[in-house]
Amino acid sequence: MEERIITSKECISEGLAVLIKLEPKFYQVIHAIDEIPLRRTSGGFDRLLSTIISQQVSVAAADAIWKKIKLAGLNKISAIKTVSDQELRGVGLSKQKIKYVRSLANAKINYRALKAMPTSQVVSELKQVSGIGNWTAEIYAMFSLGRADVFAPGDLALQEATRSLFNLQERPSEKELRSMAKDWSPWQAVAARLLWAYYNYQKKREGIR
Repeated sequence: MEERIITSKECISEGLAVLIKLEPKFYQVIHAIDEIPLRRTSGGFDRLLSTIISQQVSVAAADAIWKKIKLAGLNKISAIKTVSDQELRGVGLSKQKIKYVRSLANAKINYRALKAMPTSQVVSELKQVSGIGNWTAEIYAMFSLGRADVFAPGDLALQEATRSLFNLQERPSEKELRSMAKDWSPWQAVAARLLWAYYNYQKKREGIR
């Protein structure tokens, strides 16, 4: 069965119509927020690099670092391969992030081929690169490839939004949230967008770039 690709706001609406039947609590979220962003992005090295930059930092910090990277012209494979560690530190990258960025630049990823792969294979393929785990691979599959049935349960904003919406005592673990999200198939990625919007509504700040 071919995987559904989210391409427009109409896709989001279609997914929401299914989700409110699967989980009534989502209905209250829809009526509490103004908009659920499409969040589709381009693919390729530039986008995957941006996602790695976003790992384990706030949205504001990631935006600031990414702005410096783009201004310095360091969002290209050739630039990363020739630039010094000192210059990468100068745009805000930690020692660990520099290692990850170089690993990505040296990886032989066929970005065009990823578009035709099943989501599970996309995640598996990307995780072969040092510094890319489930979260980074799933975010890329969700936003850059538009996969409708992928979630990112390791995301702290999603965990917090789920805790709040479902009145849980603690944030669900990545394993627990992955299990919960299976009930929202085949529109897990729309459920994720809904929960990020709910997080923004409650915290007054973005939970994802």
